[in-house]
Amino acid sequence: MLEIVFQDEHLVAINKPHGLLVHKSPIAADASEFAVQKLRDQLGQRVFPAHRLDRKTGGVLLFTLSHEANSLMQSMFENRRVQKIYHAIVRGFIPENGAIDYPLTNENGQTQDALTHYTRLATAEIPVAHGKHPTSRYSLVELTPETGRQHQLRKHLAHIFYPIIGDRPHGCNKQNRLWLETWNMNTMLLHATELRFEHPITGAQTSITAEFQAEFSRAKSLLGW
Repeated sequence: MLEIVFQDEHLVAINKPHGLLVHKSPIAADASEFAVQKLRDQLGQRVFPAHRLDRKTGGVLLFTLSHEANSLMQSMFENRRVQKIYHAIVRGFIPENGAIDYPLTNENGQTQDALTHYTRLATAEIPVAHGKHPTSRYSLVELTPETGRQHQLRKHLAHIFYPIIGDRPHGCNKQNRLWLETWNMNTMLLHATELRFEHPITGAQTSITAEFQAEFSRAKSLLGW
């Protein structure tokens, strides 16, 4: 059963597990389960994904329950009228806050503007050797993207040399191997925590949140957060 974190007659949101595809994709032929089908079967009615999350990302995933709501909600995402808040665990001590304004190239070769704001929430240095370093350093960071480019947060954090733990192919292979060998963890530690928007039908200010998935919580515990 998918965890439903919000539902009314127009919208429904789940806390998507890491590793679950939103819908069928030719580039992920190994997958047999998809959020759209699972939620449709769970509710016994048709659902429409209002936006996307990477397969490896967990957290708030919003669906609409009618063509009208779907059209309105998709327009809100396209026009940047939805605030998206993510959390990630990254390698190193990232600066306290900043903005990453770095254009990204999409799958069609088109270069698009991309802007991400970030705030560091916590740091940890643990006595686990990493390469030539006797310890390993990590940060918990809050991310608020203004644009919605494919793999934006993953690419932006890698661009400033604070890659997300568990990210492949944009992350740090040495850190990913360390987490797999030391703690048997290969989850990408990126979580869609909250969506904030004006309800497309009622006009009410709406906030939808999702608790961290189990592996993200385990990582936080390992780092003393």
